[in-house]
Amino acid sequence: MAPTPSNTPSAHEREQIIGMMEKEMEYRVDMFNKLTHTCFSKCIENKYKEAELNMGENSCIDRCVSKYWQVTNLVGQLLGNSRPPM
Repeated sequence: MAPTPSNTPSAHEREQIIGMMEKEMEYRVDMFNKLTHTCFSKCIENKYKEAELNMGENSCIDRCVSKYWQVTNLVGQLLGNSRPPM
């Protein structure tokens, strides 16, 4: 649907926009939670020895987060390229 002549979205369009925003937020929260769980499980020992992260844990987390975003972006690009035209 096209916006009304005054360039304000209709009630239906506002509902659609809000719905898309909510889905995007859910997606981002889910991705953050997965990233946190994955990198924490991989890089942090079960028994805490110190209150702060050590250099090895910091390096591991940096690499893990970087790789996670690279793979997420690559998958997004591949999925975006394989979509049929609308």
